[in-house]
Amino acid sequence: MRITDISDLWWKTAVVYCLDVEKFMDWNDDGIGDFEGLSHRMDYLHDLGVTCLWLMPFFPTPNRDDGYDISDFYGVDARLGDFGDLIETIRMAEDRGIRVIADLVVNHTSDTHPWFRASRSSVDSPFRDFYVWRSKPPKHSDAPVFPDAETSIWQLDERTGEYYLHHFYRFQPDLNVTNPKVRDEMAKIMGFWLQLGVSGFRVDAVPFLLQMEEGDPSRNEELETPLDFLKSLRGFLDRRSGDAIMLGEANLPREQQFEYFGGHDGDGLTMQFDFISMQNLYLSLARQDPRPLEKALMSRPELPVTAQWANFVRNHDELTLDKLTDEERQEVFAAFGPEPEMQVYGRGIIRRLPPMLAGDPRRIRMVYSLLFSLPGTPVLFYGEEIGMGEDLAAGSRSAVRTPMQWTAGRNGGFSQAPPRRLAERVVRGGFSPEHVNASAQRHDPDSLLHFIHLLIERYRSSPEIGWGRFELVRHAGRGVLVHSMTGAGGRMLALHNFRDEPATVDVALDDLEPGDRFVDLLVEGRILEPDADGRLKVNLDGYGFTWLRVLSPGDRRLA
Repeated sequence: MRITDISDLWWKTAVVYCLDVEKFMDWNDDGIGDFEGLSHRMDYLHDLGVTCLWLMPFFPTPNRDDGYDISDFYGVDARLGDFGDLIETIRMAEDRGIRVIADLVVNHTSDTHPWFRASRSSVDSPFRDFYVWRSKPPKHSDAPVFPDAETSIWQLDERTGEYYLHHFYRFQPDLNVTNPKVRDEMAKIMGFWLQLGVSGFRVDAVPFLLQMEEGDPSRNEELETPLDFLKSLRGFLDRRSGDAIMLGEANLPREQQFEYFGGHDGDGLTMQFDFISMQNLYLSLARQDPRPLEKALMSRPELPVTAQWANFVRNHDELTLDKLTDEERQEVFAAFGPEPEMQVYGRGIIRRLPPMLAGDPRRIRMVYSLLFSLPGTPVLFYGEEIGMGEDLAAGSRSAVRTPMQWTAGRNGGFSQAPPRRLAERVVRGGFSPEHVNASAQRHDPDSLLHFIHLLIERYRSSPEIGWGRFELVRHAGRGVLVHSMTGAGGRMLALHNFRDEPATVDVALDDLEPGDRFVDLLVEGRILEPDADGRLKVNLDGYGFTWLRVLSPGDRRLA
């Protein structure tokens, strides 16, 4: 274990909140969110219980891919503010105990980046090898990430007569990671932002960052395997900041995910999003049967203490279902995205959770209760805490990247600019700001916002969720997932009913001691007693759930 003090592993019990500055709060009323607006909403995030703020790309960009086409890795997009505004945002977050991580998007650049402009100026350019060029495309190549927009990952450059590699859009040429100068630049980018106060990075599209073809003439002796580069980045991060993290987007089979963590040494990615469990969660919801999710959770490899899973219900991209079988994917489509305009790339859904669940508050709350009780670190996408919907008319990934809904007023309180000038239009219909907004929910103790705050509070007081041992608990009852988390500080059970019918769960606990009892963490004053045989009977409503902390006689832990 390279990090000598486990107290540095703050991310084990963090609450991560992802937001797009451009869509969060517009303070100068030009229609575009900005850092000043984010700063004025920092108390909102603190009151919610957020401990880690993940900022989507805020760098200079032509903005053809929502900021992921970066033209300067060392700058701040002028539409969002300047360095002073960014530093003030980081300072205000730190004052409230909130760490800030930035998107690290270094597998490609914008085609307007000075490196690429120099690279395409001549085949003899010193920057030519910053990118991947070929006189002819290979006979066999990967499919584009966005098959609706691109037919190939190779694009002819008319000026030099050669083809450059782009796994994403043609205006996002891939960087050549086998070039030591490119790797040095990536380390410099990380060092620059660490020096300015960020606590790590969400690493975008990690498999594409590490992709190297066998026989590639640009390979060099310093990299035996792609994972060597990933480990070198982690080593650099640890040297510069012992407690900073790399949260990786790596939608891969379990075996490869384990390798990306660095295997048993844990010297690769600090955390990874658990795409497999997320996709099987939706399959379980569609079937009203927790078994697909249970199977996915049990397939997780055992990780070293320096690694962690990041759990999520929704992110800023399409809700990808690529790890399901064709038949399973069609089940989820039929349940939650039956119309063609709700689907994208043949593999994903562009809706948020509340509309997919027909606005059923029981089911929505059950899902978020499950999220915060699963082993790992929960990640929220902005607006989830109030139950925002999507704008299908925006299409593709933009459907869920709509302005934050603060009030029932003009533009949802996001901006006073004319609607035509907004970065994206505000959601309309049943999930519009008139029906869903943060201001109204702050004053409603029965709102989803207050419920998410309660979950965060209970999660933060239950470190066994982030640190403890996960176990599926056997029981008699259909459609209910029961699991326990056990750590040095104690043990808790979580029960979640995936069916719309009430269920009585008979749980057998072999290791209870005389006098043990169960305190309900979500219902004030509720205590359950096991019978003489150590069996616990719990009644759950349709889509019901509960968290139960095991308290032994003389236990000094606060209930």
